[in-house]
Amino acid sequence: MPTHMELVLQAAAFAAEKHRNGRRKDAEASPYINHPIQLAYILVQADVEDPVVLAAALLHDTIEDTNTTHDELEIVFGHEIANIVAEVSDDKSLDKLERKQAQVDHAAHISARAKLVKLADKIANVSDIDGAPPAGWSLERKREYYDWAKRVVDQMRGVHPKLEARFDAEYAKRP
Repeated sequence: MPTHMELVLQAAAFAAEKHRNGRRKDAEASPYINHPIQLAYILVQADVEDPVVLAAALLHDTIEDTNTTHDELEIVFGHEIANIVAEVSDDKSLDKLERKQAQVDHAAHISARAKLVKLADKIANVSDIDGAPPAGWSLERKREYYDWAKRVVDQMRGVHPKLEARFDAEYAKRP
């Protein structure tokens, strides 16, 4: 059984390998791995030290955005982490609007650990829209994203007041 630190670093290395060619949608096309690392950092800043949550945060987009499967995550990281990642992964078989609505609909029903990862993801995303927005996004599109992210977060209220307050502070910067 790996130590807590080993588990988190193993997840970081796995995510870095899976996302090695990925780029963010900002004008500079930042390396994608920066995003999962940002989630883990947001969680640690909010006093979340659960290695399962931190590992899941680092892995949160591997099923959704790479060729990683739930089974692969389960073999490498165990059932618990694989399930958290699955809980926060979009169903790519749905069209974009359906996926966005599904996030709102399902946010209240995911596990507490998955809610922590999802909260950190929304914090990171609205922060990025404020500081390094996707190239070509209009003011209206940025506002729509902020409002949609708030609808998702509002379904998870009560799980972690410190993370929720951080989201609210980011939301207050809404363009």
